[in-house]
Amino acid sequence: MAGRVKRALGDVFGLRRFGVNLTELAPGALSSLRHAHSHQDEFIYILQGYPVLRTDAGDTPLAPGMCAGFAAGSGDAHQLVNPTAETVVYLEIGDRTPGDTVHYPDDDLRAVRVDGRWVFTHKDGRPY
Repeated sequence: MAGRVKRALGDVFGLRRFGVNLTELAPGALSSLRHAHSHQDEFIYILQGYPVLRTDAGDTPLAPGMCAGFAAGSGDAHQLVNPTAETVVYLEIGDRTPGDTVHYPDDDLRAVRVDGRWVFTHKDGRPY
């Protein structure tokens, strides 16, 4: 994820049930591969810049003060894209529910949360 910088704010305070990241996207950068969580709710709040939210429904332009939420188990894959020449800054908040898996519909990738760490495999379960 070249051009993305995350600062794990929740970890600094020892938060165990949810995470809070202050994330910056340089011009042209992506927040992540498009993904959907099985057990983790996610929420974003735009502080600076004009990213585009890409979901299964298509692209939605966002601006400072706007937010979006992604319910666990919805299957609606999402990502932020910065198509502008300005840095995007946003807060992302997600819970840390055990047993979470992540589906990446556009890539041969699957992630499973095991003992607090992400394990990445191909969709058929073969390790990378």
